[in-house]
Amino acid sequence: MQALWMLVATFLFSLMGVCVKLASETYNTAEIVTYRGAIGVIGIYLLMRWQNGTLRSTMIKGHVWRGIFGVTSLWLWFYSISKLPLSLSVTLSYMSSIWVALILFATSWWKNRGKDVVHLPPHLVWSILLGFVGVVMLLRPTIRVDQLPDSLIALCSGFIAALAYIQVRQMGVAGEPEYRVVFYFSLVCTAMGLIGQFWHFNTFSESQLAAHVNHQLLNPKGIALLLGVGIFAMIAQLAMTRSYRLGNPLVAANLQYVGIVFTSALDVMIWKLNLSWISWLGIAVILSSGMIASSFNSNSGTDNSSKDN
Repeated sequence: MQALWMLVATFLFSLMGVCVKLASETYNTAEIVTYRGAIGVIGIYLLMRWQNGTLRSTMIKGHVWRGIFGVTSLWLWFYSISKLPLSLSVTLSYMSSIWVALILFATSWWKNRGKDVVHLPPHLVWSILLGFVGVVMLLRPTIRVDQLPDSLIALCSGFIAALAYIQVRQMGVAGEPEYRVVFYFSLVCTAMGLIGQFWHFNTFSESQLAAHVNHQLLNPKGIALLLGVGIFAMIAQLAMTRSYRLGNPLVAANLQYVGIVFTSALDVMIWKLNLSWISWLGIAVILSSGMIASSFNSNSGTDNSSKDN
């Protein structure tokens, strides 16, 4: 099943998250976003040359919107992580899977208005909701009144990410290859990261800027972490794009929840996180929802979802 590429993507995104968390001790968000995009641009360009591909595309508008949606979601998510407890930020951003289902439902309703049939498999929608319940059980977030504005930002991050996934799906169905989708996203990511750096470092004196650059160049651990962010993100983006392009988008959206399990496992191994029995039960619920979604007939699901898009 092509949607299972999402499992590869979520695992690699979890490894990327570890690198981001460690790299954030040395680099600001704009720098991490820039290097993530730049490494993707270089890597995908080399892959394209090796496969004798081309960057010429008739879907430039689609690439621009995918890049804007994706990078905006990324910036909002990084911001929410800096302002909110990690569990709350992750939970709200992972509502992107529910947003995907709602967007597909709204699109199907609009195209079939006046008719009784809406092409959304009910058990797939329920599996997405079940997966979100598992995420809440695992992370058990709480929202204080003063956290509401930042929580809305995290929620917006998930919604905009869903728009990016739908855009990826539409371009994939139209025949756009994975490497081209990821290349142009990485290019937009690099450009917006550079703009963010210019804004951030604009207040630095020449001596402060020189000291910061020297610290970057003479930091082997930091460079290794940035390489990890870029390489893991590049391969994960390719896998995720293939999943949305060839598989059922609802299955792919639901399997994203498994990333929470991978992240929690890494938290336990690296940062010695102690999980309660409710958290372990949440992991079981997430995995169960993933198995329910994965058992869906991908061929019939893809046919229906193609009509929705």
